[in-house]
Amino acid sequence: MTKEMINNIVWKACDTFRGTLDSSEYKDYILTMLFVKYLSDFYKEKYEELNKKYKGNKERIKRALLKEKFVISEDATFDYLLKHKETSNLGEIINKVLMKIEEDNKDKLEGIFRNIDFNSEARLGQTKEKNALLRHLLEDFSELDLRPSKLEGRDVIGDVYEYLISRFASDSGKKGGEFFTPSEVSTLLAKLVSPKEGDRIYDPTCGSGSLLIKASKEIGNENFRIYGQEKNGQTYALCRMNMFLHQIDDADIKWGDTLRNPKHLIDNRHLMKFDKIVANPPFSLDKWGYDELKEDIFNRFTYGLPPKSKADYAFVEHMLASLNEEGVMGVVLPHGVLFRGSSEGKIRKGIIEDNLLDAVIGLPPNLFFGTSIPTVILLFKKNRENKDILFIDASRDFEKGKSQNRLRDKDIEKIVNTYKERKTIDKYSYLATLDEIKENDYNLNIPRYVDTFEEEDEIDINEVKANIEKIESELKEVKEKMRKYLEELGL
Repeated sequence: MTKEMINNIVWKACDTFRGTLDSSEYKDYILTMLFVKYLSDFYKEKYEELNKKYKGNKERIKRALLKEKFVISEDATFDYLLKHKETSNLGEIINKVLMKIEEDNKDKLEGIFRNIDFNSEARLGQTKEKNALLRHLLEDFSELDLRPSKLEGRDVIGDVYEYLISRFASDSGKKGGEFFTPSEVSTLLAKLVSPKEGDRIYDPTCGSGSLLIKASKEIGNENFRIYGQEKNGQTYALCRMNMFLHQIDDADIKWGDTLRNPKHLIDNRHLMKFDKIVANPPFSLDKWGYDELKEDIFNRFTYGLPPKSKADYAFVEHMLASLNEEGVMGVVLPHGVLFRGSSEGKIRKGIIEDNLLDAVIGLPPNLFFGTSIPTVILLFKKNRENKDILFIDASRDFEKGKSQNRLRDKDIEKIVNTYKERKTIDKYSYLATLDEIKENDYNLNIPRYVDTFEEEDEIDINEVKANIEKIESELKEVKEKMRKYLEELGL
């Protein structure tokens, strides 16, 4: 099956939920069922291959299946669910199947379905409506054939999953930004941090995992390790499914609040260190744990504690503390981090004086789901040799969309090339010295460094006057013609 065929069938399945649930809620049911169908079809094809190979010897088939990536029992397949679609307790049966899949694959899938409930009356309605809804869902998904040999390419199902998440994010408005970073922004960030073979890549607010996946694809082989943490339980589950569907079976994805309870630790006392970090944390999050983290046991806030109402620099400091001595990190943040004063100003000054900030890149407006606020990418490097900071104003290069703008390939290429070459380009980029930053009192507002002012063409007063006289003359002629027409009509 092609991507387009799968997309169309799954998008049709969404019609079952429209009007009952918001897309930010029904995405969980659709994407979970897609994952179950993939696991079932994967198992089905392996069983068929082994049945043929071992000529129906059930014991040998069973032993061979236990060595496969996933183990799926006959009573935990999609086909099993389809056979029971007319039962009165269909939601309960689906939940039991999900639990069975987890139990049979504890090492990989334990807890992956704990935040989804196909038997919820609060979300899916009372028994009759709920059963009808779930029956239609199973019937729609029965049109899919996701056996690996039937898919057009190795990455098809992973790409479909990403496409669907992006569609759900677009439909969900503000809520969409909580679980998905637009593909073009993910690609840009991945290219800027340039992950290489053998890297450990980390995202402390990983959402559904798009940034991590894009970063891993930059490497070109499977010699890397991925680490992520996500606070929202269902988004965490989507991220884990996303990793498996992209053939990344060893991703270390944790569930929890990264600031209050970081999960990637050594001996439960020290933060794990990473080669590359990419992140799009929630913008200016309030109630992030200011009071609890005044005495941070992981010693992350060495440049000072960020303000109680804005967590932007809390995430930055956590990431800097998680970066190894040769590490590179890129993070998407609101423009306020460039110039806000008080505690944020002191943190910014300390980071700059320690020569950790490498570049400031202003992005176009309205790229992100549910918010039109201007954003920047800040790039940080440990062990920097140069002492300057590159400023790029990429805010005017984009393709305008109906509800959301997007970066084109040429826009991404221009940003990446300018960053790599670290050059000043008139009205686009500027390489600022540390002295210049100090003169601006450590204010990083991009217009202070990149002058994008365009002089307007000089106005030729005589030409304007001649045009006015010509228009007045033509207007006089039109009025005279109108007067004559009215006279002929006796008006």
